[in-house]
Order: sequence, then C-alpha cells, then structure tokens
Amino acid sequence: MSTTSRWTSYLALGDSFSEGLWDVVDDDGAANPDLSRWASDHPHDQDVTHLRVRGWADMLAAHLAARSPAGEVRYANLAIRGRLLPAVVAEQVPRALELRPDLVSLVAGGNDILRPAVDLDRIAGLLEDAVRELRAAGCDVLLATGMDTKDSPLVSATRSRVGVFNAHLWTIAQRHGAHVVDVWGLRALRDWRMWATDRIHLTAEGHARVAQAALVGLGLTPDDPGWDDPLEPLAALPALRQLGVDAAWVRDHAYPWATRRLHGRSSGDLRVAKLPEWSTVRAVDVASDALE
Repeated sequence: MSTTSRWTSYLALGDSFSEGLWDVVDDDGAANPDLSRWASDHPHDQDVTHLRVRGWADMLAAHLAARSPAGEVRYANLAIRGRLLPAVVAEQVPRALELRPDLVSLVAGGNDILRPAVDLDRIAGLLEDAVRELRAAGCDVLLATGMDTKDSPLVSATRSRVGVFNAHLWTIAQRHGAHVVDVWGLRALRDWRMWATDRIHLTAEGHARVAQAALVGLGLTPDDPGWDDPLEPLAALPALRQLGVDAAWVRDHAYPWATRRLHGRSSGDLRVAKLPEWSTVRAVDVASDALE
C-alpha cells in the first residue's frame, strides 16, 4: 500500500450515501451530533434543507489532499439523496465525463434494492456501462458494495438482493480495473452506534470508517490501523424495550418511507447537488473538509 495519492481531482456520484446523510456539520466543519440526530429524526422538516452535511466522500477528499504532493485536491460532489441508479447514470455520469476527474466514486443501487421489485441484472448492466465509459475517458473508478443488512429489522429482507448486486459489482470492478470499497465486509458498521436513528444513513463515525475503507480500496494506507475494529459491545436492551425501539423506528421512519414510495415521491425531489463545481480541498485537519 502507498502513503501518497496520485489523484489531483476527485468527483463523487451517487445518492444519499455519498451526499453524506446524516453527518451534519457546523460552519467550521466540526461534527454536530445533536443536530445530526435531529435531522435524522425530522428529514423532511424545512429547516433540514439548509443544513450542511458531510460524508465519507468529503472525508476521502480531505484524506487525498493530505496525501497529495501538492497538498490539495479538486473536489466536486454530484450525489443527491433518493436517486435511483438509472437516474445517477443518466444525470450524473455525463457531467462527470465533462469534468474529467482523475478519480470518480460511483455508488448507487441501494435505493433500487429497497424497492418492492428490482431487476438486478438490468441495473448492474447500467452500472457496468457507466464504469466502461468513465474508464474509457481516463478516469479511475471507485465502487462500493452494499451493506450486509442481516441485523436490521425489515431491511434484512433485502439481504439476498444486496448479495447478488455485490457479486455483479465485484465482477464489474475486476473486468474494468475499478477499485472497490468493501462496505459489506466492514465489521465496524455492524454496530448501531455507527448509524443514524433512521438505520439507513451513517453517523459521523460511520462515515469516517467508510472513508478509511475507501483508502484501503484505493490501495492507500489507512490512517488508523484499527479503523475496522468493532466498538466495545453494549449490553443488550431488555426484550420489551427493544420491541418498543423497533416499533418507534417503524412508525417514525419505515412507514413514512413506504408511504413516499407509494406516492412516487423521493427525499431528493427538487434537490440539487451540494457541490456541483470544482472546489479546492487543502491538506488540513481531515475532520474539516475545508472547501472553498
């Protein structure tokens, strides 16, 4: 593995995973856990629209800047919450080809897998076409597997779909020389403290762990040798209390999500990319994405 990055420009494509929900930061770039939790509990509140969110892709940009001989990297992020893979390929990939970055992360498919019906072969084919185009344009490509959902109520029903999609993804990466973030294999993410209250999006610590996994996927040395070490386990909740917690999650998150799907609405409707043009990330504290 190398400690030096060769990439001078990095572009993130995808959905909420790469946009950065729910790691809300203050104006100085510091994580705000209280505001992050509130945003996760009230994702459709009008005030949430104006919050500044940061995720693993922003953190990766800062890591790449710190490892660059020039001490900086150009960074853009076109990811928008709620986007399905076909929309990411149709709307974001052409813009990526215009910007011509050294490195592109293309992470999508999770929203498709959560739908009642999905043609995994079709969306894998669309993903491969996009990877082929990006590679032909001279871009290095970083993909990411889906998370193992076996410990999540209800969402665990999609585990077999995620496994099939991951198999497609590894094949695509091998065939076209792409890099992969092995999110499925991240032991640290098997802890609910890494996840926001909606159980779908990551906390600041969860995003930090994925950023380290991305460095490893790119062949770079992680900052912390214990980056994938699990947290000290917590005592299990009493059964009745756990049932109450799960019921609250169904009421506050799963049911509203399913209702939006039935009405053809998405959390990303009318949203635009948070960073559609190149910004400069300099080699400063990686806890602050230092965009300008």
